[in-house]
Amino acid sequence: MCGRFTIALEPAEFMEELDLGDLPADFVPRYNVAPVQPAAVIRDFSSRRVEWMRWGLIPSWAKDPAIGARMINARSETLLEKPSFRDAFLKRRCLILADGFYEWQKNPGKQPSSPHYFFLKNHRAFFFAGLWEQWQPTTGDRLTTFTIITSAPNELISPIHERMPVILDSQNCWTWLNPATSPATLQSLFQPYTAEKMAEYPVSTLVNQPSLETPELIKKNITCMSYFSGSEDLF
Repeated sequence: MCGRFTIALEPAEFMEELDLGDLPADFVPRYNVAPVQPAAVIRDFSSRRVEWMRWGLIPSWAKDPAIGARMINARSETLLEKPSFRDAFLKRRCLILADGFYEWQKNPGKQPSSPHYFFLKNHRAFFFAGLWEQWQPTTGDRLTTFTIITSAPNELISPIHERMPVILDSQNCWTWLNPATSPATLQSLFQPYTAEKMAEYPVSTLVNQPSLETPELIKKNITCMSYFSGSEDLF
């Protein structure tokens, strides 16, 4: 799954790399975007305007919004089979702005899982492929939410985790958002991103705390790296 990610680059870097429309006036770098928090999303193909949406998809027919916390990811292989995602796949696709993400590696015994930070080697911005929905409570404002689509992992991620987010870069992101794109072409985008273009390293378990927002979260955990280098049986 994809459970945390970053949008830590400067706004100008996102704008230049991805040819975006307007950014929210309150856009600031994020180092620990967590489920049920707002994230920067594009859903309009023409304007490419970035807006805030809550992470964790709530289907329009849901009785309880708490379901969103369990629907932060959607498996690419079954989108057309699941009532929660099928219609959104055809009509409500979105792009989630990012420049890195975290995955946790399970350790032997009762040791806590170790977080790793993944990013592009060129340190460029990218998108996750996503779906969005609107949910109307009985009272109050309509809530717009999204989910991140996942695929099988590439060779870099597979030793750490069994899934990875579907990553789209400046070469194919607008194909995903284009309303005219055929379902077959959309499904062809669900390939693991090229491992050779990515990098990763272990980071501090401080990232486990969703309330923390600091650049320290994406720094290499040197202690953890030394531990892993001397413990080949962990992989």
